[in-house]
Amino acid sequence: MEEFRQIVQHSVLKSSIGARGVAEKLGKPYSTMLREVNPNDRGAKLGVETFWGIVKATNDITALEYMAGELGYRLVPLKKKDG
Repeated sequence: MEEFRQIVQHSVLKSSIGARGVAEKLGKPYSTMLREVNPNDRGAKLGVETFWGIVKATNDITALEYMAGELGYRLVPLKKKDG
């Protein structure tokens, strides 16, 4: 689970809209969101709604790919993006 949370944290911190932008899109205080994605904070929980919001806000599916791989699956896009 720690590796998963590291991936999510990286998505937030390296997002093109910045971590504050992600927090704003989630409607969460910046410090709360950072705590929820911190892999070293065992007291904080990352809920599915927050996780889904992060994926949508960052447009980064790395954590979804990790989850799929752990279960023996892989993600395949429904259709190719132009460009």
